[in-house]
Amino acid sequence: MVSESLLSSSKRSPSPKFSNPFTTRIFSDVAGDITIVVDGESFLLHKFPLVSRSGKIRKMVADAKDSNLSKIELQNLPGGPQTFELAMKFCYGMNFEITTANVAQLRCAAEYLEMREDYREENLISRTETYLNEIVVQSFVKSVEVLSSCEMLTSIAEEVGIPDRCIEAIAINACKEQLVSGLSRLECDADSTELKSGAIEWWVEDLSVLGIDYYQRVICAMGRLGVRLDIIVVSLMHYAQTALKGIGKCQIWNPAKNKSTPTKEENYQSMVVETLVSLMPTEKSCNIPLSFLFGMLKMAILLEADVVCRLEMERRIAFRLEMVTLDDLLISSVRSGDSMFDVDTVHRILINFLQRVEEEENEDSGYESEVLGSPSHDSLLKVGRLIDVYLAEIAPDPYLSFQKFVALIEILPDYSRVIDDGLYRAVDIYLKAHPVLTEHECKKLCKFIDCQKLSQEACNHAAQNDRLPVQMTVRVLYFEQLRLKNAFSGSSGDGYPSQRISSGVPSAAMSPRDNYASLRRENRELKLEISRMRVRLSELEKEQMCMKQGMRDKSTNGKTFLTSISKGIGRIGIFAAPSGARRQKSGRKSRGSENKQGRSRRYSVS
Repeated sequence: MVSESLLSSSKRSPSPKFSNPFTTRIFSDVAGDITIVVDGESFLLHKFPLVSRSGKIRKMVADAKDSNLSKIELQNLPGGPQTFELAMKFCYGMNFEITTANVAQLRCAAEYLEMREDYREENLISRTETYLNEIVVQSFVKSVEVLSSCEMLTSIAEEVGIPDRCIEAIAINACKEQLVSGLSRLECDADSTELKSGAIEWWVEDLSVLGIDYYQRVICAMGRLGVRLDIIVVSLMHYAQTALKGIGKCQIWNPAKNKSTPTKEENYQSMVVETLVSLMPTEKSCNIPLSFLFGMLKMAILLEADVVCRLEMERRIAFRLEMVTLDDLLISSVRSGDSMFDVDTVHRILINFLQRVEEEENEDSGYESEVLGSPSHDSLLKVGRLIDVYLAEIAPDPYLSFQKFVALIEILPDYSRVIDDGLYRAVDIYLKAHPVLTEHECKKLCKFIDCQKLSQEACNHAAQNDRLPVQMTVRVLYFEQLRLKNAFSGSSGDGYPSQRISSGVPSAAMSPRDNYASLRRENRELKLEISRMRVRLSELEKEQMCMKQGMRDKSTNGKTFLTSISKGIGRIGIFAAPSGARRQKSGRKSRGSENKQGRSRRYSVS
């Protein structure tokens, strides 16, 4: 019999490993009568204590043709020689300690050796089951440790149900901790923010030791039992940082690099990314940090994860694109011969975003829903400004194709931009970085710029820009002349051909849905007109200040009133030419000239 209980306390030191790797004798004074080989390692033992507890060894001895069987070989024994040694010590009644590090291996080895109650009371299966039920499943930490140890075992661990019991115990204990932590937060003072935020997140780090398969099952169980979604997201983020640490740091873009075959580790990391994306909560109430979404998207692209995984990340990002920053969109390209930035991914995100805006507008059931400052239109204006900045950032890339640059420009509707200054700046940078563009391509790029939506500063710069086609310069000068005419005449209008807006009365010949769509378009046009009028008003206020300054300076320097006005207008903005500079069409230099004075660095590559 065992001299001490197998469920001894953890203070007892573990038993030493067997010293001889080839042959180990339990009793030195009694010669062994059978040798058992486990994974190439031999154990010289005695038949009687083995057959009294192990049904498998009893059957092998009984079924042997030779009654003097002296050698048995065991294949694929769970836990290997170390676990078999502990099982044999149990058969001999020797003392050792069951711990979270060996209980799973012992339970599987006992199942393999058929050490059931049929052969002996309180056999090894019963002892390990008692430890699992009374010690392991009662503790979150111990359940995680035992579950982690199951990863090195064969399918027999699933057959005896160890992973399922540990996973359920982990989820239940997490729910208990969540309840206790919630009560603790209720008792906290309002200033105890640190305790409130980190009270139930202590177990997040413990789960990072699990393999991705077990981790996935744990998270699913937690979600099923009601663990808070925000804590699940925190766990996903921590697991990603641990499992994907160091990926991409040494990746340097090279247009001539060849695609290499992914390694086994990269395949596993790709599976980690795909699994974590599938575990992200789908509820709209759960806000996943955008930095994490973009990080996972970049990992998915770098590791060439499944297309479904990448499209899901792009869809999630598009749902909150108006909150994205420029640095988020600067995704490095990993394909050979392509541009330095992954423009295709940004293009797909924009498509998803526009579909989202359209769906939100179609879900509105009444005319009153499309009001000034509606969320969908405000989001579209923010995204328009973001994409203009993004275009200017990627424009200097010499590998960026003309087709991809144009595709990003034309995907956004006209009403997404109140002012085209950002678009003009991006086009100007692209023209300077790609001097080999044909005249037709230059004209096509400039057609996207609405001269009526350029500010005073941008018009001043465009009028002197040698990189622009002649037609573009003529349009800029024409609308600039109208602007000045209206400024001197005191007209409150822009002087531009205005869009016709109907009275808003539904037509009997149109369906209610078409009437609503028409009213929505007209409402959007009205909002754009209001935004443009605000911009023009700001410019007129600047011009008025210049006029007043000119009138004050008239008595001191003797200059005429009109001269003061022209100088005041010329000083507006960073695009303006130096004082006294003459803007003459005949004096334009060649397209390759880069030394013209008055050209602003803000609107061109330095």
